[in-house]
Amino acid sequence: MKVSGFIRKSLVATALMLAPAASFAGVFISVNIAPPALPVYTQPLCPGEGYMWTPGYWAYGPEGYYWVPGVWVQPPAVGMLWTPGYWGWSNGAYLFHAGYWGPHIGFYGGVNYGFGYGGVGYEGGYWNHGVFAYNRSVNNINIVNVHNVYTKTVIVNNNYSRVSYNGGNGGIRAQESAQERIAIHEQHFQPTVNQVNHEQVMRADRGQLASVNGGRPNTMAMATVNDRRANQQQRIANGISSGQMTAGEAARAENRQAQINQQVHADREANGGHLTQQEHQQINREQNHASQQIHNEKHNDEKAPR
Repeated sequence: MKVSGFIRKSLVATALMLAPAASFAGVFISVNIAPPALPVYTQPLCPGEGYMWTPGYWAYGPEGYYWVPGVWVQPPAVGMLWTPGYWGWSNGAYLFHAGYWGPHIGFYGGVNYGFGYGGVGYEGGYWNHGVFAYNRSVNNINIVNVHNVYTKTVIVNNNYSRVSYNGGNGGIRAQESAQERIAIHEQHFQPTVNQVNHEQVMRADRGQLASVNGGRPNTMAMATVNDRRANQQQRIANGISSGQMTAGEAARAENRQAQINQQVHADREANGGHLTQQEHQQINREQNHASQQIHNEKHNDEKAPR
């Protein structure tokens, strides 16, 4: 695939969580092939009060489109809402408009990401006197650890389009409203450091590449950006229950995860309960390798000679 136009700017992790970033709402990359359809997945349980859902999306890297899982994240400040990024057709190419934080939801291409992001606005919750209230009808909420909830019926069309881009051949025909145009001109803030790291980690995981997974990513959603170990364990369990993994394959995968867990524990013990940046990178590389091995073992029957 030929990459043209503006190349995605390097998203450097910065301690300035609220550094204004109006350019984040702009175009970073253009591609001449449409992104895949949105995969269907289940939203993980909200980990606790103060977390907000950011839906998954197709990003683009040197090896093509890759899926960045939906994840619960903590907003950079009270009152901030997340406007998802989207792909839009313009001047003969698919252009990516990055997501951003702001006081109101802006235009995100009319893409139905689900879980309150139905294409226009957000029905998943709202800020109430400095506390975020969750709509239980579209969010996976456990009232044991999340108390500020309400229920508002949102009509969900189970046959909705899974098209992931606006305009062009087969794209969504949606245009920004007057209210969304106003939101565009408000002060916006860049994705948080955790969101940036989340995308970078997924970019390095070959199991997330559309060319590898056929549009069915290994990891479709995560509870938080740091729960990869729990996610790998769940994938192993799913592989056993579906029959895609034998007991021996599952045991090897479990052993790999145990070794990674032991390494994390030892590194934390040696550094006062924390991991250094270098250790984080090493763990991510090992998890990426483990993720690819799980993928290979779950699909080895498809590769066997017939």
